[in-house]
Amino acid sequence: MIRYALTCRGCSHRFDGWFRSSADFDAQGAKGLLACPVCDGHAVEKALMSPAVAAASEPAPVRGGAVTIAPAGEAAALYRQLQEMARKVRSEGTYVGGAFAEEARRIHYGEAEGRPIYGEASAPEVRGLLEEGIHALPLPPLPEDKN
Repeated sequence: MIRYALTCRGCSHRFDGWFRSSADFDAQGAKGLLACPVCDGHAVEKALMSPAVAAASEPAPVRGGAVTIAPAGEAAALYRQLQEMARKVRSEGTYVGGAFAEEARRIHYGEAEGRPIYGEASAPEVRGLLEEGIHALPLPPLPEDKN
């Protein structure tokens, strides 16, 4: 399997794709099977990337992050649904900025009016909320965020 760093010419989103071979990437591209998971655009191309080379005696490092396997298909449809959810939260919720974790706690413990909110929180803050039984989800980026 070959991992390529890919980029969408439409929205500039960068993502990874796994292919059996370079020819497989070319064939999928020629058939229009490659799609951006953010905008579902088909103008997908290989991005410049450094080779992943590991010494023979040590395993290659495992890096975290999301990986999209081409063709996107159901994953792209699911991502679009998540984007619609994010649009609904943004249109109906109150933006609280960096005070998200604090405000979520105030709402959870009845110190503030219950309402949908969104904002920014660090990974440790979100973990803390989840440990307290307070539900919080990351919102996916939207194509319109890049305008």
